[in-house]
Amino acid sequence: MERNFLIPKSLLLFIPQTDFSEEEYLAITSLLKRERINFFIASDATGICVGSSGLKVKNDIQLYNIHPVNFGGLIIVGGSGARNYKGNQKLIKIVQEFNRLDKPIGAICSAPLILANAGVLGDFAVCYPSDKPELESLGVQYKDVPVFADGRIITARDPKAAVEFAESFVGLIKK
Repeated sequence: MERNFLIPKSLLLFIPQTDFSEEEYLAITSLLKRERINFFIASDATGICVGSSGLKVKNDIQLYNIHPVNFGGLIIVGGSGARNYKGNQKLIKIVQEFNRLDKPIGAICSAPLILANAGVLGDFAVCYPSDKPELESLGVQYKDVPVFADGRIITARDPKAAVEFAESFVGLIKK
């Protein structure tokens, strides 16, 4: 039986407090806006999130206020700052709850390490190439492609894959 992943609610877009990938963030948010998909920016920042080149983004919701039942899916933006969250128990629990609720989950660049630590990835995933050894140490085989979809979970390699990643995620939720 094929599941229908139409989003009855807004998406949640998690960005690291510092050093998130601006290219990924802008590619994803641009497509979501074009497709008229509502989204909220989440972070653990109490003020402004700052990207790797200085882009400032105000989050809409604090990490501790996230209730996955209120959102139709989750995207985690990567960048070097995402590595700081691979062991963040609050974010891991949020990812696990999105998974338990059978909601679409996407992660790009270093963010798939968060999904691996949450135990929600299948046998294969994509991540930033330098994170491959850590991904594989967590029991997930690295797939050498820009974007990889495994059911309702999509992972992507790097900023160059951000547009394809965003298009794949939107395609998944519009099935």
